[in-house]
Parts: sequence; structure tokens; C-alpha cells
Amino acid sequence: MVISRLFALVAGLFLFLFSPSSVLGQISLMDEVGAPIERVDVVLVNPSPDPAVNARVTDLVRRNLRLFPSDRFSRNTAEIGLAQARRVGPIDQATLSVAPGGGGALVLTVEVQLRAASTDASERGALITGNATDLPVLFDREGTLLTAKLEALPMVYSNANAWYGRPEEFLAGNPLVAGKPAGRNTTGWAEGFLHLGVYGMAPVSGTTFAYGGLSGILSASSGRELFTDDARKHFGTEDAYVGLVGGQTTEQGERLVWNVSMGRKRFAIGDGFLIANTASNGSTRGALQSNPRWAADMLVLGQMRYNKSLLEAFYIDPDELPVVDSKTKIAGLNFETSPLPELDVGATYLKVLDSTFGYFATKPPPGASMGRDGLSVFDARARWQPGHSGVHVAAEAALQRNDRFAMRATGVSAELGYKFSEATWRPEVSYRIAKFSGDDGSTERFERWDPLLSGGNGEQWVQGINHFKIFQNSNLVAHRLQFRLRPSPRFELVPQIWVFQADSMTNLGGNPALSFLGGKRLGHEANITGKWFISKSVFVQGHLAATFPGSGVRNAPGVSGNLHPWLSAMVFVRVAF
Repeated sequence: MVISRLFALVAGLFLFLFSPSSVLGQISLMDEVGAPIERVDVVLVNPSPDPAVNARVTDLVRRNLRLFPSDRFSRNTAEIGLAQARRVGPIDQATLSVAPGGGGALVLTVEVQLRAASTDASERGALITGNATDLPVLFDREGTLLTAKLEALPMVYSNANAWYGRPEEFLAGNPLVAGKPAGRNTTGWAEGFLHLGVYGMAPVSGTTFAYGGLSGILSASSGRELFTDDARKHFGTEDAYVGLVGGQTTEQGERLVWNVSMGRKRFAIGDGFLIANTASNGSTRGALQSNPRWAADMLVLGQMRYNKSLLEAFYIDPDELPVVDSKTKIAGLNFETSPLPELDVGATYLKVLDSTFGYFATKPPPGASMGRDGLSVFDARARWQPGHSGVHVAAEAALQRNDRFAMRATGVSAELGYKFSEATWRPEVSYRIAKFSGDDGSTERFERWDPLLSGGNGEQWVQGINHFKIFQNSNLVAHRLQFRLRPSPRFELVPQIWVFQADSMTNLGGNPALSFLGGKRLGHEANITGKWFISKSVFVQGHLAATFPGSGVRNAPGVSGNLHPWLSAMVFVRVAF
């Protein structure tokens, strides 16, 4: 059957596409929303003969761009900043390109073309000029900017022995299951999405701008995926927000920027240890693995940045799947700063204001309703990462308590890496250990870590491409050895080796088949991800992964029969304008 050969097809396509000899074109876009920024370069295409003018324009662009090293990338923020710079400075054009940097960070390059002194501020946009080559800019005049967004992503995905070949046990009672999910032998499916939107900003005063965005996503899936073989399609609103941004720069160069916004919008803290996935995918929405939706149902956000220090106050109502909607609502404060050029530190406090999500324990506290409602989280983190060759170090630690019952859960991680920038393929190697506490059934206190909205991607807190689907970030000790290889500036390989262990053999609240484990060895995984930056608008990514169950899974009381290694392969093409 054709579908039974999909795994081999995807694997072969992956190997062909990600052969370094097949790399063509020139990278100029990596629109990774939320990825950290390594550096920002401003290049004057036609510099003035007066060095003082060049220095003023460069500083003007940096001030209005409002994105600095260690910030999280947002293309909308960047486009708004560049439009402001064109409005107030002698700039004809300012274009942004994004390239991969070290450690998964981004390098931003702004190319600036100065305007002739005798001409007025330039106008552009398809609605003004009637020229389609101006797209995605629709309107850009005197500081008012309107841009269009078009993003499309088709994906093919295949599994061999999904759920270790025992879906009837590992998916028992799962509300997402419908029809016949993937399991023994080889299965596969195709999915994808189309994201269309408009984003804009307009001056309110000399230093204050109003902005907003509205977009929708059409997603679809067909084939036999992890939870169902039902074909699905779904259209829903993604972004729908408004905001105000402003700021000023003193004569001494001190920079103050403020921003307030509300509506449907994406939000993340740090690298996603606590909050990254503010929306859910799959089920009736389709597109389970391409994961197109990120915007919360409601985000109210206030930000104040002074030089390299950022203070945020936020309220989040995540966009959960209706079938598993826990009605969780979170508020908190986040602070980030860079006391040294290569050191970033941060601290977060958040409080769960409301939730119907419940916890399970072998010894529930008497008279208490055990649930997420009332949860408090205290988090601190730091990362030291030189811009060139050398060691990088990162660590994060968090404590969870609950107002309604005795709870003390912890999540900690530490990472040590080294980057060889001058070596062939510019290799980076890192080791990370992360521990999320499990519940000790012998105590009356609840210790199981609540992962909240943790996640992101496989280089953040999706720990194991396959294993994460069996065992998420709770009652888990994960060891990760990761490499980054750059055969060319446009091509990157990220191999990973994982070893997974349990913190406690009591696993109530996790996969029901693994409520009680047969030991602490959960398994191990090897995977490799390839990224090909074909052009300004086209990006290809794929992976191969193999996951092997450990004795703690094989010998669990809820598991019977033989378990088989879980293999997966995936390729997608992302086109964005």
C-alpha cells in the first residue's frame, strides 16, 4: 500500500533534501518568532561622506527597531520600528534579513539606503503604487504602515510502531482519540495550514504609535496520525490584537521603551521553560505536528524596557482545545536584564487565577480540592553565552506551591556547551540535564511538577521528538547531548541523544498506562533535525527519530505485551511572505 511506504518515502526525501550538496540559493529569512537575538547589524548601502551622519542614522535605526541582543525576535515589532525610523530619519529604504546564529539564536541585519537630501520621504506599498513587487507592504506613508502576511506549510509525517506499537494501552481514555490512531507497523499522514493576515501601525504623536494585527489560519489533516484517522479541516482566528508603543532616548543615549497590548496574541517567557505554547493544535483543528496556532485567547501585556532591562506584567487565557479545555488563566510578572554584555538573567512570578485542571495523588490532602487553581510559581534563570567560540552556560530553577493544599514541586535545569566557530562546519556541542519532580507517595505533601504551558520546539522544552508524546515534562529527569553542525551558511544539522529517567515510580497524572512505573529507566532516543534556508521566503525542515522504551515502561503494571522501538520521519516546506 502507498501509505505503508510513506515512512520510507519521507526518510528518503529527508536524506535527499538535507544533503549539503543539494543546498541552493542564499539565506535571507528565518522568521523564528520568539527565538533569541544574537546580534543586530546595521549596514548603510549608500553611506554619507559625513561619518557623523552615518553614526546618527545607525543609532536612529537601532533605537526605533527596539530589538536588542538577548531579546526575542518578533518580525511585527521589527517592521513597526523600521517604519518609525523611515518616518523620522533621512532613510529611503530599510530592509530586514534574518540568519541563524549560534545556539539557535538569530542574527538580524538591517540594510539602510539613505534618502537624497532634496527629496521628500518615500512612499511605498501595493495600495499606493499598484505594484505587486511592493508586497507584503500594502501601505507605507508618513509613518503609517500596513503589511500583509501569507504563510503556507505542507507537511508529510510517518511513524513506525507509534506508541511503541501499543496504542490501545497508551491511548486508553484519551479524549483526543477518534477512529483508528497510528500504532503497529508503518502509518503516515499529510497535513498543513495557510495563515493569512494584516498588520499595521500609525502615529498617535511624535513618539507614540498605535498598532494591531488580524489573521486567520486554515488547517487540515488527512491520513492516520497519532490520535485519529479522520480527515479534518478547520478555520479560526489567530491574531486579533491592538496596542500602543512609545519611548524616548536621552541625549546621553539612555533608552526607554514602553508597550501595552491586548487581544489574541502569542506570548513566551525565556526559552519556554514555563510558558511557550499559549494555544493548542490537533483534534478537530488538525495540523497536530505542524503546530500553526500560538495565540492565546486573551493576552493583556504591559512592557517597560530601560536600556537592557525589561519588566513585563501579563495576563493569559490560553487557547486550549475545547475537548480538554481546563479554563486556566494565569497572571504574573517577568523581569529580564543583561548586567554584562554576555550574561542574561531573568526572574518570573506567576499565579494561576482560575483552572479546572486537577491533580492526582496516592495520598490526597484531607479536605482539600487538589487542582491547578491557586498555583504559584517562582522562577529564576541565567545564561552566559559569548558571541564567538567558547563555553556557554545556562541554568534555570523554579518552585511551585499552592494556596489550597500542601505542595512543593521543583523544576531545575543546567546546560554546559562549547562552540568551535573557527572549525569546519562550526560545530557546537552541549549537555543539558533537566529534572521535574514527581510525587513521593510516602508523604502528605504533593510534589509533582505542573508543566503549565511549557514547550516550544525540539531544541527548547519539547524533550524528545517521540518520547515527549509518551512522557511530558513532569516526574522526569532528562539528559540531552546536542550538536549543531553548519555544513554551509544556509544549512544546519541538529543531532540529539536523550536518556530519560523518572524522578518517582508514582506517576499519577501522567499517561494512565504509566500511572505506576516498573522502574525509573524510561528509555532513550536518538534524533536528527535538518534545516535548509533556501531563500528569503522558503524554509525546509525535517527529522528522523528513533525512541526505545526502558524497563520502567516495559515493566509498568498498565503495560502488557511486547513494546517496539518507535521510529518517526517528517518533512515540511514553509513559504512565507
